[in-house]
Amino acid sequence: MEGNNMCSTAIDMEESIIPDSLPHNTITADRSTDHSPAAEEGEGGQIHDTSVVEPNAAAGSTQAESTELVEGDGQSSTPISKNQLKKLKRQRVWEERKGDRKRLRKERKQDRTARKRAEREERIAAAEAAGLNPEEVLKTEKPSKQQLNPVPVAFILDCDFEEYMRDPEIVSLSSQVVRSYSQNRHSSHQAHLFVSSFKGKMKTRFETVLSNSHKQWKGTYFIEEDFREAAKKASELMAGPDGGELVDVLRTDGDQAAKQGRVLDTTDASPVPESESVDVDKSVVYLSSESPYTLEKLEPYTSYVIGGLVDRNREKGLCYRRAREMKVRTAKLPIGEYMAMQSRYVLTTNQVVEIMSKWLESGDWGEAFLGVMPKRKGGVLKGQSLETQDSDANANGGKSLEDDKQNGDSDNIAEESAHNPAPET
Repeated sequence: MEGNNMCSTAIDMEESIIPDSLPHNTITADRSTDHSPAAEEGEGGQIHDTSVVEPNAAAGSTQAESTELVEGDGQSSTPISKNQLKKLKRQRVWEERKGDRKRLRKERKQDRTARKRAEREERIAAAEAAGLNPEEVLKTEKPSKQQLNPVPVAFILDCDFEEYMRDPEIVSLSSQVVRSYSQNRHSSHQAHLFVSSFKGKMKTRFETVLSNSHKQWKGTYFIEEDFREAAKKASELMAGPDGGELVDVLRTDGDQAAKQGRVLDTTDASPVPESESVDVDKSVVYLSSESPYTLEKLEPYTSYVIGGLVDRNREKGLCYRRAREMKVRTAKLPIGEYMAMQSRYVLTTNQVVEIMSKWLESGDWGEAFLGVMPKRKGGVLKGQSLETQDSDANANGGKSLEDDKQNGDSDNIAEESAHNPAPET
């Protein structure tokens, strides 16, 4: 009897401490087989004990909400954090508004088409009123096709970071790729543009939402392999008859001959990472702000890799570590040598492409930065005031502070332009 009483007491003690010692959604082995009315069978055959009452019901209800989602086949439930709940909520809102975004793009396209049709009819009416042949007038008003002037330099957009990005960020990266193509295409000197690791959700977006418009892009190549394979293809292309012309800014002679292939060590007081490996690939430069080297000039027959990562600065140093692992050179743009910034500014993928495209036009980093860096961020050339710089930009047809404010982030416009690419030669 004493043994039985001891066992009974032990069982009573065990049951009395269950609410305090176990999570509210944990069920002990003996209760999981209980078929009494107090135990209810849930989805997937899982038993939910409704007879256990939490000491703090209010707190328990909040925690229960975070354990509603069941992973796998529904046999086990795992609590998720508040950040994960917020992420799921953002994802749900994004999916719910997909139809609205599609409708808005369609309306904008219709408005643009109607506006162009009205303008054309006005020109025809004006020509007829003047006694002119409308067809001849319209033909003379057509913009002349821009001639392609490729140079033996390649820009590679490394898009192998999908696992680090949310769906809206992948959409933003897609828009940046569209902008990169447009900026390179309309530059006076075009680099060979490669998009590496072109797969997954971004590829699906280009094939569906953007209607495969990228297949019409001239001088742009999409490959599923990584940036190293893209660099190999770029080297073969640049060495061939279609590699492009060696323009003045890429030529080296006299005192500049020794500078070819060089990057400058920074004088930054921050710790300098280990030096580059002796077997590093000299024909590839991965651009990263974490690099201890600063880019002095663009080199002919060289591929410059730009990390296609839109993560709101969550994954710091990811591109630099990737470059080190792949044994390629690294460098950062000489922003600190030319610009005085009032705050830290992270360049987008298309802004890096635009800066390097402008350098190919002028060979002047200061001019390239001045034409791209947002003035609302307080970026000015060293030795100049904001007022002087703004007046110079207006005099040269550059972007003023007000223009920069109006530009903002217009990803939808960038994607719309992908459906109507510029006339190709």
